[in-house]
Amino acid sequence: MATFENFDLAHLGGIELFTPKFEESLHFFRDICAMREVERIGDSAYLRCWDEYQLYTLKLTASDTNGVGRTLYRTTSEEALQRRVKAIEDSGLGHGWREPEVGVGRSYEFEDPDGHLMALYYDTEHYVPDDEDRPALKNQASAYPGRGINARRMDHINYLASDVNAAGEFWRDVMKSRESERVKLDAGGYGAWWFRFHQKSYDVVYSDDWTRQRGRFHHFAIAPDSREDILKAADICLENGIYIEYGPYKHAINQTFFLYVWEPGGNRIEFATAQGRLILDPDWPVVEWSQAERAKGQAWGMKTVPTFHTHGTPFVEHQEEIDRAALEGREFVLPEGDVENE
Repeated sequence: MATFENFDLAHLGGIELFTPKFEESLHFFRDICAMREVERIGDSAYLRCWDEYQLYTLKLTASDTNGVGRTLYRTTSEEALQRRVKAIEDSGLGHGWREPEVGVGRSYEFEDPDGHLMALYYDTEHYVPDDEDRPALKNQASAYPGRGINARRMDHINYLASDVNAAGEFWRDVMKSRESERVKLDAGGYGAWWFRFHQKSYDVVYSDDWTRQRGRFHHFAIAPDSREDILKAADICLENGIYIEYGPYKHAINQTFFLYVWEPGGNRIEFATAQGRLILDPDWPVVEWSQAERAKGQAWGMKTVPTFHTHGTPFVEHQEEIDRAALEGREFVLPEGDVENE
């Protein structure tokens, strides 16, 4: 049975992405996805999807590598923030309080069992549109851009984990998020685990990292309005030389209609219509899939692209060669003289 603690988290609040190709990545998010840059501080640009009520969606940071930085999550109240902070401190994974920063009030920083950096906050800055960005409808956060992919809002994040079980148990037992679906491995434990905060079918996902390295990133998802927008996104990415990894198609798990691309910095981005399936029952039981069921592929039978299980950021050594081997259906062999990372 759901309890009040299961509703302590409101939603994914903001993501930091690292990119070694800052200008190219900025062009992708700002011009191709039609996100608006609202702040520039140091090596970071802050961008927002057009219907996000908060100041920003994405903090894009120039770096010598790629991958995910700190992920922000908003709580539903100050009381909910304090409850989750206490639980995190009791787990031994807390880092402590941070002063207010761009878009958010004070936040509590912590890490998950796999080393991904995160923070919780409640106080937030609402976006105030200017004359150029003022919407025609007063119940809309800003004007519809009418260009590019028209990214409406951020939807979910998928982390790679060296131990999916430990990460999932943390979100279930410490963060008090409800499970929606999971993949049970034949050898025991889980290969992937999906969690939800409210009626959306998922907000946070963990997927098995074959490298067994900690703190890596699989993807985050941006939601346009419709399936048709995702079909258009495929054409837009094709015309702009953005690598299309997978889709457009429909997932079996959670039934999301999707398109996966690699932005210029190498990070995987999903365009998804996750709003197509809502879970209205607060006590809806977790749906468990076997390895054999997942091996059948996606909803209409398409097999999962091999790089979905090899490509992650930050890159491991020989990442491009590993991905190429996966696409060609062969096993990657380390160059002579190289020693595989433990």
